[in-house]
Amino acid sequence: MIVTREAFCDLRDSLDETSRIVFTNGCFDLLHVGHMSLLNFARSLGDALVVGINSDESVRQLKGEGRPLLAAPQRARMMAALPAVSFVIVFDELDPVETIKAVRPHFHVKGGDYSKEDMVETETVERLGGEVIITPYLSGSSTTQLIDLVRSRISDQ
Repeated sequence: MIVTREAFCDLRDSLDETSRIVFTNGCFDLLHVGHMSLLNFARSLGDALVVGINSDESVRQLKGEGRPLLAAPQRARMMAALPAVSFVIVFDELDPVETIKAVRPHFHVKGGDYSKEDMVETETVERLGGEVIITPYLSGSSTTQLIDLVRSRISDQ
């Protein structure tokens, strides 16, 4: 289900108080096996998985011109269709701090290419009583690598 931050706050209040909420975020421009592994692991930690997706403008600022390849509504719809995902929130900021404040997750999960110490949101998650979990890095699982591979194959033709 695709929701706004505000709508999620209302939904969160209606969840069973024993429900464990898990949050992850990213651009999710081209879904790949690394994303699927992260999402399935994250979902296994709780009762509801909330996925924050960067808006088109924030992806452009983070990744550069030519990104995202897919518009936020498409990325959100694909994410919401995955069985592991309970809710999707598109956010405009460069980092997920404001969305984390709204979601108040028990767990915030990121891939192995991140470290707790370097993540701006770690302080917010822990201040809210949550835990940051870093999954193992899956080598070769990167949207940028996929884009580069496609470009090189096209240029070889």
